Amino acid sequence: MTFDEILAQVLDLLQREKRLSYRALKVRFGLDDEHLAALKDEIIEAKQLAVDDRGVVLVWTGDGDPAPPATASTPARASFATMPAYLAEKIRTTRDTLAGERKQVTILFADIKDSTELIRGLDPEVAQRLLDPALQHMMDAVHRFEGTVNQVLGDGIMALFGAPIAHEDHAARACYAALAMQAAMRAYTEEVRRAYGLEMRIRVGLNSGEVVVRAIGNDLHMDYSAVGETTHLAARMEQLATPGSSRLTAATLRLVEGLVQVTALGPVPVKGLVEPVEVFELTGASAVRRRLQAAAARGLTPFVGRQQELEAVYQHRS
Repeated sequence: MTFDEILAQVLDLLQREKRLSYRALKVRFGLDDEHLAALKDEIIEAKQLAVDDRGVVLVWTGDGDPAPPATASTPARASFATMPAYLAEKIRTTRDTLAGERKQVTILFADIKDSTELIRGLDPEVAQRLLDPALQHMMDAVHRFEGTVNQVLGDGIMALFGAPIAHEDHAARACYAALAMQAAMRAYTEEVRRAYGLEMRIRVGLNSGEVVVRAIGNDLHMDYSAVGETTHLAARMEQLATPGSSRLTAATLRLVEGLVQVTALGPVPVKGLVEPVEVFELTGASAVRRRLQAAAARGLTPFVGRQQELEAVYQHRS
């Protein structure tokens, strides 16, 4: 079979079954690593009909509803139902003017590390009670800094800052959201540890780049096309992050220098890219004074009316 014939069969199979493991695809179609990588790039990046789940499973999203894993409850539309009213209204009032626009954004991926192993053997209702609050902490942190949760990916989320709500300081907001969700999860992790003896921690990945907004649905879900490696690198940063940590690319760091604290991890090989990528671990936010000075110098949009809340986040150290 030609590559196009394999692609058509995989898409048909994926649409029917919703979730396919990469190992099964290799066995079914006799794919080597190079052909599997090309297939993933075409389905995930080019056609945007599926997402990657933990580097193991391909999850169909072409019909607008990501399929949930068998081990967890996944309220795929919860992000829109629980979105603060003022954010929803901002999107509704501008959505008709956004179609076709290119936007500079920061994309955030967050997931619960090893969630399948974590909840293996638990009653499904118990597993749901454990996972849902973690997802809610992630979404709350995104909404707190006016980002949009665009997909709920089983045990994690994908969020955008800078579209559909435009913010010049989208990268800073994404970093602060990452810090806020890690802080919230530390408290929740301790609660789960005491009650169940389990270690539930999340990993976060960030990258900045361009996307083209195609449409925004009535449920506020945004259909978009990533430009270049925007989404791919954000997902890779998440996959490279250790439990309880957040990692970002140099593209994001350039937009937040002076606003956050990072540890340089050096160049890291990233599957699918020829050259290694400079990776940084997000360790905290700069002091308020330094942040305000940097913001004034860069002309970044302020976070209006949230000084006390923001100070607590800026003072955070992981």
